[in-house]
Amino acid sequence: MTTTTNKSTDASTETTSGGLLPLVAIVFTSFLCIGIPLPALPLHVNGVLGFSALTVGWVVGIQSFSTIFSRKFSGSYCDRHGPKRAVSIGLPMASVAGLLYLASTMIADAGTSLVVLFIGRLLMGPAESLFLTGTMTWGIGRVGMQRTGKVMAWQGIAMFAALGLGAPVGIAIQQRFGFTGVALTTMLLPMVGLAIAAMLRGLPALGSKGGGVAMSEVLRLIWRFGLALALSAMPFAIITSFLVLLYATNNWSGAGIAILGFSAGYVGVRLFFAHLPDRIGGAKVGAVSVAIELVGQLLLWQSHDPIMAGLGTLLTGIGFSLVFPSMGVQAMARVPAHSRGLAVATFMAFIDLAAGLTGPVVGVLIGFFGYGSAFLAGAVACVLALLLMVSGMSRAPARQQA
Repeated sequence: MTTTTNKSTDASTETTSGGLLPLVAIVFTSFLCIGIPLPALPLHVNGVLGFSALTVGWVVGIQSFSTIFSRKFSGSYCDRHGPKRAVSIGLPMASVAGLLYLASTMIADAGTSLVVLFIGRLLMGPAESLFLTGTMTWGIGRVGMQRTGKVMAWQGIAMFAALGLGAPVGIAIQQRFGFTGVALTTMLLPMVGLAIAAMLRGLPALGSKGGGVAMSEVLRLIWRFGLALALSAMPFAIITSFLVLLYATNNWSGAGIAILGFSAGYVGVRLFFAHLPDRIGGAKVGAVSVAIELVGQLLLWQSHDPIMAGLGTLLTGIGFSLVFPSMGVQAMARVPAHSRGLAVATFMAFIDLAAGLTGPVVGVLIGFFGYGSAFLAGAVACVLALLLMVSGMSRAPARQQA
């Protein structure tokens, strides 16, 4: 009996790996075209075009708002036409955004160049929304609803790795070839993902079978898990925005090592424990994860030396790692299969919301109370996320959709 079980487990693991790896490759190569321009854009807009830091902020941030507003469309499109179609439209759209980046470098007038670049940034938002919603929905369809947590964990690794690798690569390309090289790279990378997608078998458009669910109904079904995700994502946004400044204010060295520790904790947990939300339940894993994240934020709030701050950053990365798949398992289980694309898109919009609001809100707190208050705010966000999770545990679990 034991031998049979082990063989069955091995077989399912191989099936999961084979079903997800091509999609993980698509997400990684495609997200590089988002991560590579991020450090290069400020250098280009401020250093080359000569615009202010405020303008830089709008050029960098407008993609997040564009992504939020396109989530509903991308989710509905994925449900109506299938995830492969969504991916096959989103990736070329990302290449066109890169083409607009390139076109902006050929315009002598700085104002006109900025407008064309801005349009490219606006276009990258729905492009990301389409290909990411498509790959996420495609992955769940390929390996089964019972492995939703693993799908989200693996694709999250691809996203995080691409964003992390994109920063030094983008700076290196900018220094060697200027923003023209960054634009060309942004154009070409989505085509690699498109070539991979073209070789994969598509899935039926399940939305045509069930008539779909209104976005308001999807929000009603998943808001608790999306809001818990947004709150638990705030410490990540705080670390990426303000940890370096905390170290600089205290004349500490090693901020880069601390951020590397966050990344190592985040990726390491996902590599070795991505199966836990599917195996023992998203509610339990999510609660434990946010509790660890809370300890990390409290350590950062009370840190008096870089070692304590580094430990807090590491624990935050370990804790945050499985929140997304843990909340995703519960959210997807409550939505009919024919509206899964819309559910994925709506769920991910909560991360966009956290990314967009955390910086300005926490920035106001820092102005009044100093950098330590940023991590106290992160701890409060974790407490609120835990309260949402615990209150949701008493509710009867909804049906699972195959």
